[in-house]
Amino acid sequence: MSRAALLWTAVLAGTLGAVGGSWWARRHGPEPAPVVAQAARKPLFYRHPMNPAATSPVPAKDEMGMDYVPVYAEAPAPLSAEPPRTILHYRHPMGQPDTSPVPKKDTMGMDYIPVYADGDSAVLHIAPEKIQRLGVKTARAVGSELAQVVHSVGTVEADERRLYAVALRFEGYIEQLHVNTTGQAVTRGQPLFELYSPELVSAQREYLAARNAQAALDQSQDWIRSGMRDMAENSLDRLRNWGISEAELAELAQRGQVRRTLVVRSPATGVVMEKTAVAGARAMAGETLFKIADLSEVWVIAQVYEQDIGRIALGQAVTARLDAYPEREFRGRVGFIYPMLDSVTRTARVRVEFPNPQGWLKPMMFAHLEIATRAHTALSVPHSAVLESGKRRVVLVDLGEGRFEPRPVRLGLRGEDAVEVLEGLREGESVVVGANFLIDAESNLKSALEGFAAPQEAPAVGALR
Repeated sequence: MSRAALLWTAVLAGTLGAVGGSWWARRHGPEPAPVVAQAARKPLFYRHPMNPAATSPVPAKDEMGMDYVPVYAEAPAPLSAEPPRTILHYRHPMGQPDTSPVPKKDTMGMDYIPVYADGDSAVLHIAPEKIQRLGVKTARAVGSELAQVVHSVGTVEADERRLYAVALRFEGYIEQLHVNTTGQAVTRGQPLFELYSPELVSAQREYLAARNAQAALDQSQDWIRSGMRDMAENSLDRLRNWGISEAELAELAQRGQVRRTLVVRSPATGVVMEKTAVAGARAMAGETLFKIADLSEVWVIAQVYEQDIGRIALGQAVTARLDAYPEREFRGRVGFIYPMLDSVTRTARVRVEFPNPQGWLKPMMFAHLEIATRAHTALSVPHSAVLESGKRRVVLVDLGEGRFEPRPVRLGLRGEDAVEVLEGLREGESVVVGANFLIDAESNLKSALEGFAAPQEAPAVGALR
């Protein structure tokens, strides 16, 4: 099209516009005055509706066809104005030690967070429809009974106070074994093996000779009878010191005949843990031939981390679960806390005592333990209400009408479902305990605050859309 044609087109359009405007004024009255306030607010730039880091100097659309959101030099006054708050400065949104006296953005395009004179935390606003969409749930801070459970693992061991060793006090030879396998159950007084010992035979003969001589010299002088009596008593004491029972000594005196072998019996009811006795082998004095353990009560040696050992006390109830019996629970109590700490694992050993009448708990089994500590009543909130951010612990207090306040708290005892709040909350206040936009990671608080802080940039008044 030529330049002259363009000029005639523009003139014609202006004429038609003037005529049309005059006709509209006669038919409907004058046009409304333009909104001067809206025209006066010129956007600084436009940001991506889903990604604050993406901006544009002119209006644009994202890949889904959504308009970029205008960001103005100053936010409009809220519908329900709150008392003005003095801003001290602006801090880095990711917690870095960087502040600014004026609003600014970081390298990722995120706005610096204002720090107010009456506190770092500001009241955050969320529209009711977004609260429902995010699935925000709240719970009240109430006084409840807290009992922390310390979880640990351990291995089953025999009770050291119920271990017995079978050893000889004289030399001999094992002629016959009555208990010949490790792990065999025995009862108190049950024969273990028969032993032949020349020394034992000689001691029996000495005792019988002295006793017979004492009877033959009954009519002799007193010093002779006293000497024979002392010799018989010394021979009898020697047999007692070798571990010969009173029943066997009585049988020896009654029969008046030397027994060639001695029957060695079990000192307790239990299980044979070790056996070195072999039929026909020579047994030396002091050599342990059997080790017997009474497993009617066993120990579980638990490994407790250093930070939990201060909560463990003697007599506390303990529940054990074993892989061998997943449907059963075993009840025991803390019997002893060992005084030494393992320098490598940073754990302390705790001895837990369990009754074992059925023999289900076997040495070297692996056990999962739950140790119940002391319970006390305290102001508490659910675990999910606490947002961890480095050294800070924050809860979001529901102030009602879509207002939430991030409030630092000081925590105490941690129970199974709740945690004690020492400072920062009052009884009856509601806190946020669940929202699907929170993740279980170090960035929980940052994500929450970024989501809540969005109203400062949104064009809507006082609420998120």
